[in-house]
Amino acid sequence: QGLYSSVVCPGLVMSNMTYRILPVFLWKLLMPIMWLVSGSPGWFWDEVWLFKQKPEHLDALVKYHSCTSGLGKSYVEPRKIDVDEETAEKFYQKLLELEKE
Repeated sequence: QGLYSSVVCPGLVMSNMTYRILPVFLWKLLMPIMWLVSGSPGWFWDEVWLFKQKPEHLDALVKYHSCTSGLGKSYVEPRKIDVDEETAEKFYQKLLELEKE
């Protein structure tokens, strides 16, 4: 139908939810360490990769995972989603019905 949606997890972020766990100044001290441990901000380059792709050429039944090698090189790895295509189509039709209501 010509409508595409891309969802990207930004990785580790500070928000109102995290501020309730620890004070803001502690988060500002811990974030650089947590970024180094988690491999972020490599996710930024994966977002760039995603938005350079033509949406109609991406497989809807594949999840594209952001990965980092042991040497720090970021890459995207496609992984097939374990879903029955017939069930997925039924859910999609149900969503269309709910949207019309």
